[in-house]
Amino acid sequence: MTPDSDKWLLIINPISGTSDKQGLEQLALERFASLGVHVDVAWTTGHGDATNLARRAVAEGYGSVIAAGGDGTINETAMALLNTGVTLGVVPCGSGNGLARHLEIPVDAEESLDVIALRHVTNCDSGMVNERPFFCTFGVGFDAAVSEKFATEKHRGKLTYLRNTFREFLNYAPEEYEIMANGEVLTQKAFLVAVCNASQYGNNAYIAPDASMTDGQLDITIVHSGNPLTTALVGVDLMSGNLNRNTLISRLRVPSAVITRRGGGPAHIDGEPITLPERLEVKCLNNSLQVYTPLEMHPVRPIITPLHAMVKDLQIWFKNHIHV
Repeated sequence: MTPDSDKWLLIINPISGTSDKQGLEQLALERFASLGVHVDVAWTTGHGDATNLARRAVAEGYGSVIAAGGDGTINETAMALLNTGVTLGVVPCGSGNGLARHLEIPVDAEESLDVIALRHVTNCDSGMVNERPFFCTFGVGFDAAVSEKFATEKHRGKLTYLRNTFREFLNYAPEEYEIMANGEVLTQKAFLVAVCNASQYGNNAYIAPDASMTDGQLDITIVHSGNPLTTALVGVDLMSGNLNRNTLISRLRVPSAVITRRGGGPAHIDGEPITLPERLEVKCLNNSLQVYTPLEMHPVRPIITPLHAMVKDLQIWFKNHIHV
């Protein structure tokens, strides 16, 4: 069925992130009222709901599907929209919001709805690992171990994530990986291997500062095994946008690659933990997803971009918590 550009579905995940979603439905309906579009609203109740709702929307001719939730909700929604001509809107309500932050979609409900209302569409790439789509990052190693622990926590948020990161850092042992890419084979003992469509994990942690979602390539960041001090300094560069200058980092830009690690095990797809086999086949799907984005986007500038993002986050926090 040909998508109807004036027929939209809003999917809301009520338990994503830490913020209350009450009032979001009415806020969205009021913001879109002037656009001349028909908006239906659906709330998820469990894992996989967003995918099923988005698939039904495609089949019923909706032109846009708006996902209000974290990167897991965005992933579930977007996978149903790949190569359909149906546009994804993002209202970031998660703990990390990596995809939204890369695309410079404001991490504020009202402001993100304003971006969608512009109806400016960017044709974005997506990634695939063993036929499972990802839109922000896929990773194995330390970050996958942290995601696995974080998923079991009752309380989400930055402090919980940092606590899990510190605990895992004290005990994590690097693994050996074989990476076949660009006609070469690399064997590396690494702390982590991250395959990136976007520039960051979320929470302004820039794992691939130069990554683009429109270049038809994936950026592979390899964090090599170091001592506790040099590995900890990777974390500093991760948050400052300076990771490309760190001596423990190797980078590859590839249309596809095969990553092998003995025995398989934990991995993460857009921050959601998953168990995957020994052989991991990754590829970039160029121009496979239409997304509502701001009119302009800017490259990551070390120090400056993270500081600007931090100030913006503080402004949003005060807006949502301080009532004068």
